[in-house]
Amino acid sequence: MSQEILKEALESLKDTGVRITPQRHAILEYLINSMSHPTADDIYKALEGKFPNMSVATVYNNLRVFREVGLVKELTYGDSSARFDFVTTNHYHVICEKCGTIVDFHYPALEEVEHFASQVTGFKVNTHRLEVYGDCPACQGKSLH
Repeated sequence: MSQEILKEALESLKDTGVRITPQRHAILEYLINSMSHPTADDIYKALEGKFPNMSVATVYNNLRVFREVGLVKELTYGDSSARFDFVTTNHYHVICEKCGTIVDFHYPALEEVEHFASQVTGFKVNTHRLEVYGDCPACQGKSLH
């Protein structure tokens, strides 16, 4: 499954004139396979063994390219480092207030929110974002002890 997604993502980069370098390929593959919404530093640390000459700046530059092409969303939460999410479908995030874990969830009924907001306000709504905050199961377990 993820190989097909990777292939499609690489094709869409090529279609926009972006050259596919080994680092770019590895960063994109890491993002597709990662469910942890990594920071640029997380990606750098995961790939530095394979690409010893790659810098954190290379990771940031590639993430910017992916964002501009629409393959990646940059998630910013307060003062913490931006996290990156490979765009598959519209989905939302539940964020642990204790450890920062981010988990995806899909709730189709919320797609009606854009239409309703447009009807009520007259805005041409482009997008929306929903974040739910709480304590993840691991942190709940820690607080019981």
